[in-house]
Amino acid sequence: MDELESIRRRKLIELQRQQQEAIRQQAAEEQEAVQQIERLEEMVRPFLSKEALVRYGNLKSAHGEKALQALVILAQAIQQKKVARQLSDEEFKEILKRMEPKKRDITIKRI
Repeated sequence: MDELESIRRRKLIELQRQQQEAIRQQAAEEQEAVQQIERLEEMVRPFLSKEALVRYGNLKSAHGEKALQALVILAQAIQQKKVARQLSDEEFKEILKRMEPKKRDITIKRI
């Protein structure tokens, strides 16, 4: 019985070690993602007016995924030299509108 208990303890210790390693790896990946987002924001920030920056901040607070998507789109446009000047709030709103999927009008006719 002592040998069986010893095997269980070793297995438990190994599982705990694996779980801790997985947690450390996940934390490192999350930190890397945060750093990448910060680098993108640093790249895009000079190309947004103050009003557009406020809108981006509000969007980031309310809809993080959509803000990240907009950030990536802007960063790509900047890298491709499609954006060479500061964007106004209206221009930023246009970009956000274009990101939304087209809605279909569906009408139901009853016979």
